[in-house]
Amino acid sequence: MRYSEITRKTAETDIALTLNLDGKGVSKIDSGCGFLDHMLTLFSKHGRFDLTVKCVGDVEVDYHHTVEDIGIALGQAFKEALGDKKGITRYGDTALPMDETLILSAVDISGRSYYVGAIEIKADKVGDFDTELNDEFWVAFTANAGITLHVRQLAGKNAHHILECVFKSVARSLKKAVSVDPELQGEVPSTKGVL
Repeated sequence: MRYSEITRKTAETDIALTLNLDGKGVSKIDSGCGFLDHMLTLFSKHGRFDLTVKCVGDVEVDYHHTVEDIGIALGQAFKEALGDKKGITRYGDTALPMDETLILSAVDISGRSYYVGAIEIKADKVGDFDTELNDEFWVAFTANAGITLHVRQLAGKNAHHILECVFKSVARSLKKAVSVDPELQGEVPSTKGVL
């Protein structure tokens, strides 16, 4: 089973997180930020990842540290759960529509972290969630997972729809990328021999 448990404690956040890459999309999320809970629940469901997150953060300041640190912990969990990456498909992409919104995401589990987010959200907030924290989350996630991630907004006006589509699309792209390719028979999908 490709599974990881991460605990991360700083002066700003205290996080306990578990991840099962071969799950059924079952989640239990308590980040202290309702909108982030919603996004991570969608991420778990659409990636078919079993995910638990418990975070006690300095939300009296704002959600920045909570969002960034959960991104760090989730990235660490992905990296650990993937192990030597033998047999994985490595690449995944998804174009995901939601009403007026269309988001394209593409993932390479390369061992090299890189995030490109071409997202245009006109609203500063969804509820009490700062929309600029979307990029903070994915930068932290990719940096710690060793994943290259491109996310492009092809259409969309509603901020909630755009962010929801991002999390769903990335989850589905990751699901494809972490899936085991039986044709590889345990090989690492790289001419270098390692990822």
